[in-house]
Amino acid sequence: MESKTFKKKVDNKEFIVESKNLAEQANGNILVRIGDTLVMTTCVMGKEDRASLGFFPLTVEYEEKYYAAGKIKGSRYIKRESRPSDEAILNARLIDRAIRPRFPKHLMREIQVVSTILSWDGQNDPDVLGLTAASLALSISDIPWSGPVAAVRVCSKNGQLTLNPTYEERENCELDIVFAGVEEKNNVIINMIEGGADEAGEDLVLKALNFAEKPLKEIIDFQKEIIKEIGKEKAAIEPPPADEELEKEIKGFLGDRMEKAIYQKDKSSAGIGELEKEACKFVEEKYQGQGKARYCQDFFQKEVDRLIHENIIKYKKRPDGRKLDEVREIYCEAGVLPRTHGSGLFCRGQTKALSILTLGSPGDQQLLEGMEVVGKKRFMHHYNFPPYSSGEIKPMRGPGRREIGHGMLAEKALLPLIPTSEQFPYTIRIVSEIVSSNGSTSMASVSSSSLALMDAGVPIKRPATGIAIGLIRDENSENYEILTDIQGPEDHHGDMDFKVAGTRSGITAIQMDVKISGIDRKIMEEALSGAKKARLGILDKIENVLPQPRPELSPFAPRIITIQIDPEKIREVIGPGGKVINEIIDKTGATIDIQDSGLVFVTSEKEESAKKAVEWIKNIIKEVQVGENYEGKVKRILEFGAFVEILPGQEGMIHISKLAPYRVRKVEDIVKIGDEVSVKVISIDEQGRINLALQQNNKK
Repeated sequence: MESKTFKKKVDNKEFIVESKNLAEQANGNILVRIGDTLVMTTCVMGKEDRASLGFFPLTVEYEEKYYAAGKIKGSRYIKRESRPSDEAILNARLIDRAIRPRFPKHLMREIQVVSTILSWDGQNDPDVLGLTAASLALSISDIPWSGPVAAVRVCSKNGQLTLNPTYEERENCELDIVFAGVEEKNNVIINMIEGGADEAGEDLVLKALNFAEKPLKEIIDFQKEIIKEIGKEKAAIEPPPADEELEKEIKGFLGDRMEKAIYQKDKSSAGIGELEKEACKFVEEKYQGQGKARYCQDFFQKEVDRLIHENIIKYKKRPDGRKLDEVREIYCEAGVLPRTHGSGLFCRGQTKALSILTLGSPGDQQLLEGMEVVGKKRFMHHYNFPPYSSGEIKPMRGPGRREIGHGMLAEKALLPLIPTSEQFPYTIRIVSEIVSSNGSTSMASVSSSSLALMDAGVPIKRPATGIAIGLIRDENSENYEILTDIQGPEDHHGDMDFKVAGTRSGITAIQMDVKISGIDRKIMEEALSGAKKARLGILDKIENVLPQPRPELSPFAPRIITIQIDPEKIREVIGPGGKVINEIIDKTGATIDIQDSGLVFVTSEKEESAKKAVEWIKNIIKEVQVGENYEGKVKRILEFGAFVEILPGQEGMIHISKLAPYRVRKVEDIVKIGDEVSVKVISIDEQGRINLALQQNNKK
């Protein structure tokens, strides 16, 4: 098997690229390695056009394999990988968002890119490596694609920037961000951003961008060398010829109706969509059986795109009449639902997000068991996008990739604000229901979730919100306009979706996708500046409704009492086979979670139940002292005395001579099994055995 190896050192880390042609039936395949983390990426193109789909059929898969980490995972009965983890889905989306804009707009063949993690060293994250491998696999294949794309991760910790850090180096970073870039006119421009931060300033994000530019250029140049040596000639897939006569007919049929349909304040299901159907019906009826309706659909969308670009660039005219930097009307409400632990409603124009918060015990944490991530998760944000939110009818199944991606983006934005488990031991789950959609729903869910957190009384640092910044650029010139708070048409037909979430103190999450080649530093500076201005304005609205977390938890939320016990006493609280702890749970209705450190969390919907369970646990671990008095129950009787349970799991013996101030002939003459008696501890021997004396006025 012929193999070629290429090596390049970038900031003390060596990229090793191998072309072994393992997947020889794929259009392109490559192996990329850093350390002992190795990714194989393949790409395959279908043989026929799928223009009837109405969209570019690109699929990106990110395959985590347990064997890569030397693990055997899964349930007791199924020991193989099943559906991809959330982490794998997010990494697939990361790759997709960077490579998708580089395909020709006329390409309508199915493309599948699969990145498989073959080896993982526990130090180097394969996500950025997977993007680089995808770029190389496409670049050396015969699939039409204008790469290469390079990607790096930049972290800031204690003021120091690190390139492609290890997992350990990423811990407690104030900024963790991935930049993907391409080359244009011998300069690197950015075409994808994904990151989180601990309330970082805009200047730190720009500093990270500057830091990333040099290694991005080096990785692009490295890929160019490889492509030059082993790259295939690209397949010639010509765009369909323009039908100028038909285009004139469509324009004549539409007249000025398209502009009227686009430029209305509210999104309307009977607007632009209905007009498109009318135009296609007109074409289909006139040219029956000639397949020109598909051409009409494509041309109609191009015309919408042209109109939106032209009117914004020339006349600063947005579809809903707003100024370029104007945010839609905001409405906020907290405590919307009567019985939930916390709820918040955030409306920005026709986009409406309703977030509902639930508090649970530490035992309600999500268990994570993937190739990379193993542990527990105590804060979760889930995002739902039901079809009615966009006026559609669709099957309602489980969350798709988009729902998972948007949910995790909002979770990333809120996570730095969540109190630690020591400060607030609850498990927190927020569900954001998008009840109406007209753009920027993920950022709306950040705002509604902040309201829900504060409504529940969760002591977050401060509220967060988010905004989507757009871009309209003239293809034939350097002219462009930045748009604040993009809605449906501006998102669909615009050139950039730049989401920034954060607080008054700084950015907590950032994500950018483009439909053009990329953006330079100047555009990024303007986008960050516009996002900050809008963010602060929206926070004013949120704080007018609820300026800080409520001082008390919701009356419907469970109560948690935390106590610390000696770790040596844990076995006594649990009991043989869990007998003792299960009895406490059954009798009190409380939930009990015990950590190895001896930290015990007692959770119950009723505070009285939690207190009862805590008292029970305290009695179990209590050290009995000589001279103390107890109320106990007779458990056993022998010839020489009676055994009394004075504390849960702790018994003492009343010798027959200590049952009465006179001589007792038979123990049963004084006490019987089940009797409740008052006793006093008179001694504890060297073996820890407790000796008791019966006191007067005992209850039967």
